[in-house]
Amino acid sequence: MATSATIAQREPSKSEIRMVIAASSAGTVFEWYDFFIYGTLAALIGKAFFPSDNETLSTLLVWAGFAVGFGFRPLGAILFGFLGDRLGRKYTFLVTVTLMGVATAGVGFVPSADSIGLAAPLIVLAMRIAQGLALGGEYGGAAVYVAEHAPPDKRGLYTSFIQASVVGGFVLSILVVILCRFLIPADDFADWGWRLPFILSLALLAISLWMRLKLSESPVFEELKEAGEIAGNPFVQSFTYPGNPKRIFVALFGVTGTLTTIWFTAYFSSMSFLRGPMRLEESVVELLMLATGLVSMGFYVLVGKWSDRVGRKLPIVLGAALTLALLFPLFWGIGALANPGLASSARAAPVVVMGEGCSYDPFANRQETECGRLLADLTALGVSYDVRDNQGEARIAIGGEQPHIAMGDDATRKAAVQAALEARGYNFAVQTPPFVNILGIAGLLLGLGALSALTYGSVAAVLTEMFPPQIRYSSLSIPYHVGAGYLGGFLPLIAAYIVATTGNAYAGLWYTIAVVAFGLLVAMWGLKGGPPRDFADDHS
Repeated sequence: MATSATIAQREPSKSEIRMVIAASSAGTVFEWYDFFIYGTLAALIGKAFFPSDNETLSTLLVWAGFAVGFGFRPLGAILFGFLGDRLGRKYTFLVTVTLMGVATAGVGFVPSADSIGLAAPLIVLAMRIAQGLALGGEYGGAAVYVAEHAPPDKRGLYTSFIQASVVGGFVLSILVVILCRFLIPADDFADWGWRLPFILSLALLAISLWMRLKLSESPVFEELKEAGEIAGNPFVQSFTYPGNPKRIFVALFGVTGTLTTIWFTAYFSSMSFLRGPMRLEESVVELLMLATGLVSMGFYVLVGKWSDRVGRKLPIVLGAALTLALLFPLFWGIGALANPGLASSARAAPVVVMGEGCSYDPFANRQETECGRLLADLTALGVSYDVRDNQGEARIAIGGEQPHIAMGDDATRKAAVQAALEARGYNFAVQTPPFVNILGIAGLLLGLGALSALTYGSVAAVLTEMFPPQIRYSSLSIPYHVGAGYLGGFLPLIAAYIVATTGNAYAGLWYTIAVVAFGLLVAMWGLKGGPPRDFADDHS
């Protein structure tokens, strides 16, 4: 198989480069908007499609639906990677953006579970599967398309707009939700207004298709086609090309696994943390994520440009190492500023639960034992606890005192638990911190955004440079979407499960730490240091 050394790449004009970046980035913004709107509206989606008497179970089901979309991303990567390497970059991601837009709008039209029963969540899951397939082809297409238009000395800068556009999709989803909440009364928004952001994807689809239809095919693919060097079976050749199995392993664990877990922790875990255990007022959380997301987009461009000078390895390794050192302190700081009373109450009056059969199953609609029901109440309230004595009748100690809790119906018991906690200093009111605290939270969220940018800003460039052009779409997309789909996409579900089973609002961060620690070792071993190099310069 020939390599990129044989490809006499045509130099695109400046206006063509601008259009390539604008159209690819806009399409990426719209497509990730479609994907993230589900997570942004997770609470309302849970009530509409996954209702349950167990609030924690409802939340887990929503995040399971979120994860399903990510679970199908690798299949989309295989399918659309094959088409992209065989038929071309441009037309493949025209198909992906269309599939994504139609599937997202479909969610907005699905009747609630109260109307059509089990069919509602099943249809929603089918839409999520379609979104996952589409997204599996989108990123590889956009990344390869921009990279193959960019001059080598600006590849990091030009492709960094793709990474910034992923954050842009997240920001756009929040902005649309804020505008809808502003224009639609709260009760109406909760009833039907939340569907409008999904249906809006049809307008975004039209804009994206209009922009992308103006594009020409990648010059690298055109040269490959003219030279008769199109891959016969890109999927098989991705695993048989000399050195590619190692490169795929490094791309999966050393690059994608690291960046995707940090990304979802920085944006989704922080948003869930502020909304859930910290009880921040909804509009405050959305404005915080909107403002910090907008600023953070610039970090990705700066890192991409920096990588053109120092190479791709240094920012990734630095970002992973700093994440291991700073992740817990950043979240501790956010918690202390967002709800200082909760932290002080937990220190002054720690909660201990005792009783026979004292275990908690987050996936059970109702816990089997009375002690398990106490744990469910505490988890729903976002209160940390310890389980010590697994014998005798169910009881709870708050700051060493054991209040009497009537083990009646669920609503009465939960109200009694909350009242006992409030009597000992716990505050479960919706929080609106002082402005100085909000500024502090914003600063810490920007810190998380910077960690994400270090590991993500240059990823399109490094992955493009790692693989031969004949199988580049497939070879790039497969490890990227396996890592992003499983290691990152399942993070909200896994983290929520860990928090639910431990009673510790920070415990879910250990999942991120474990993935990033392994990824750091792989990146240090497998990524090439020094100045950026195209694949033609290094076949190992």
